[in-house]
Amino acid sequence: MYSLIIGLLILIICGIIEYRRNSFYRKKVPVIIHINGTRGKSSVTRLIAAGLRAGGKRTIAKTTGSAPRLIFENGEETPIIRHHGANIKEQLKIIKFAAEKKTEILVLECMAVTPEYQWVTEQKVVRSNIGVITNSRLDHLDLMGPGIRNVTLSLCNTLPPNRIAFTSEKKMFPLMKKQAEISKTKLILSDEQSISDDNMKGFGYIEHKENIALSLDVCEHLGIDRNIALKGMYEANPDIGASEIFFTRFEGKMIYFSHSFAANDPESTEFLIKYIKELHPHIKSTIIVLSTRADRMFRSKQLIKMLLNIDYDKILLIGEQTNTITAYASKHNIPFNKILNCGWTTGKQLLNITSNVAAKEIMVFGIGNIGGNGGIIVDHFRKINIKRQI
Repeated sequence: MYSLIIGLLILIICGIIEYRRNSFYRKKVPVIIHINGTRGKSSVTRLIAAGLRAGGKRTIAKTTGSAPRLIFENGEETPIIRHHGANIKEQLKIIKFAAEKKTEILVLECMAVTPEYQWVTEQKVVRSNIGVITNSRLDHLDLMGPGIRNVTLSLCNTLPPNRIAFTSEKKMFPLMKKQAEISKTKLILSDEQSISDDNMKGFGYIEHKENIALSLDVCEHLGIDRNIALKGMYEANPDIGASEIFFTRFEGKMIYFSHSFAANDPESTEFLIKYIKELHPHIKSTIIVLSTRADRMFRSKQLIKMLLNIDYDKILLIGEQTNTITAYASKHNIPFNKILNCGWTTGKQLLNITSNVAAKEIMVFGIGNIGGNGGIIVDHFRKINIKRQI
């Protein structure tokens, strides 16, 4: 009994020491921007940091998405190695690092998913000067659900009290606004219509206007001219999960591979597919490659339902749970003759399967999950890419 009490006291003392140490380093970082949201967090983190660097601000950024990265003041970056998986205590080390580097601005992508951890991360660890919520979509419903209202309320846990926050989420903005009023946060809605098609031409990958508008608003709030910030964003490295289109020739056919794995909620995925098809109206043949994972079954099922809204020739199911998703697709009005259960698939095998389509030009969309089989497919097409298409 005494040993239990002593152990508990030690834990409490260690927690107090850690909290005070973090508070010490947090005070040495003038501005922290905390990026939360369902989609686009890593991209917006990179865009804001690039815009601030272009404006002369000593800025360090840290992404958490498909491949966590620490981005230095000169734009160079290094991967973050995790020996024991992701843990929100990682943010403590980044804040300490930024303080020791005398950083002016630290841009942090939120690591937490559950509502409780999101609140703790913002209120006790980050204590941001500026909050950002990119959007609110139906994802991670097992942790934040069951519905979009619950997801939105969870994301609002990172609104900084008595400070300012930005979002590009329109549908759920009224609910966000109510939560902002409770926390006395000034919430600004960014408008993607402020971004022209010409503004988008400077990006070497597929970016979203709402991400650009949101990032520019944050930079402008910190005193950076929008044109200067935008030029800096053009030069930024895209996140590994950013949507790209790779082009290759195989067996006398031209194959466009659209890496859309990271847009893994139905709304974002549907938007990307339709958007890219509009960019390439001359390509009539479409193949969907859905990468499945054992720990993301709900996501795969969501995407199967979304595909009822898309015109395509074939669905190729790859990865870990293809048998289950094949059966699910058949039960949900996907014609059996359009489904091909490929199992775990290499990039070369996928090319061989794709080349069986009669068309001379084929658009292949990779959706679902960048982790697992999806990452292998992207790596293969990146290696054989002969021309970048936007």
